[in-house]
Amino acid sequence: MWNGLKLKNLVINNTARYIFLGITVCAIIFFLIASNRLVKQLASQERERMDIWAQATQRLAQADVDTDVDFLLSIISQNNSIPVLVSDSNYNILDFRNFDLPDETDEETVTYEQLSAANRDYLSRKLYGAVGNQGLEEMSKNDSHFIRVEVYYNYPQYIYYEDSILLRRLSWYPYLQLIVMLILAVIIYSAIIYTKNAEQNRLWAGLSKETAHQLGTPISSLMAWNEYLDSSGTDHDITSEMNKDIKRLSVIADRFSKIGSRPELNLEYLNSTIGKSLEYMASRISGKVKITLDLPPDDTGVMISEPLFEWVMENLTKNAVDAMAGEGEITISTGTEKGKVWIDIKDTGKGISRKNFKKVFAAGYTTKKRGWGLGLTLVKRIIEEYHGGKIYVKSSELGKGTTFRIELPSEN
Repeated sequence: MWNGLKLKNLVINNTARYIFLGITVCAIIFFLIASNRLVKQLASQERERMDIWAQATQRLAQADVDTDVDFLLSIISQNNSIPVLVSDSNYNILDFRNFDLPDETDEETVTYEQLSAANRDYLSRKLYGAVGNQGLEEMSKNDSHFIRVEVYYNYPQYIYYEDSILLRRLSWYPYLQLIVMLILAVIIYSAIIYTKNAEQNRLWAGLSKETAHQLGTPISSLMAWNEYLDSSGTDHDITSEMNKDIKRLSVIADRFSKIGSRPELNLEYLNSTIGKSLEYMASRISGKVKITLDLPPDDTGVMISEPLFEWVMENLTKNAVDAMAGEGEITISTGTEKGKVWIDIKDTGKGISRKNFKKVFAAGYTTKKRGWGLGLTLVKRIIEEYHGGKIYVKSSELGKGTTFRIELPSEN
């Protein structure tokens, strides 16, 4: 039943993430399409405006005494946003409008010849850069930003225009919008994950403190009963073994109380701590399991909470025993590297597939028929959150075994 609930919760969590991701992607696609469509519509409108401007320029050049010149001039003068150059077939610039010139100039009162050398050079480079090697005639056929105007027979002029400042800004808008939406999506997702983790942390703390509290009363009672039995002449071997189990329960209660709050770290020596953590497990595992310690002679000092670190080692050892089905070899080795202390716990069990290297630390993940799947989650929390270290699957091969590595800051 518990495994079914874990699977159901995992499916719900994954579904919620996929729904959030799907909504985010759909929203981004929708706004990108809408923005691109708006930019294209504005570009099309600017093209239409320039066609009208070009026609007005052509008719003005061909005007006779009956032509409404004022109307044509009003059409031409209405363009106050689109940069425009008018040149003849020999690349001589005849007119210009709405360019951001290097030297500030009143475009309404000066001609091209009256411009400063810097301004003339700027406009010439604009024209030559736009034309390239194709020539004005070819560009007017192939490029929408060039329009050919027949002023007189066999005497064409060419109008070159650029996108307006507004259109150029809007062309960047979809990308800016995409970045903003991605940032917002990351912030929202991070807030959801943070809230979820905070809720889990509160649950961990509350559950741990309540467990420690609930264990306190029966442990005190058992201690009193054990003393009574011992004083009543009960076989000392029996009361001695009972006393060991009572002490063990006291250690467990102490561990749970430390999980509920930030534990105090003390300088401990690694070899000694690992040895003590295995004492309890050694007498409670199958004789077919061999535990080998490969520890350097120079003991290394680390800042740890000894009860919690012993809990980590016991959990990893028990997992290794389960992975080997009660038969095989566990090798525990330590060393130092770049200011860090590492501990490797290697077994000869069934191994872990690479895709599950990170999943094994997730709450509820287990390959056992019975169990809560919280052991490695607890180990990860103790090492990373309480000790500022790191734990991960260093290597694993199906059918051959797994090596877990713990890294802790060194005090030597």
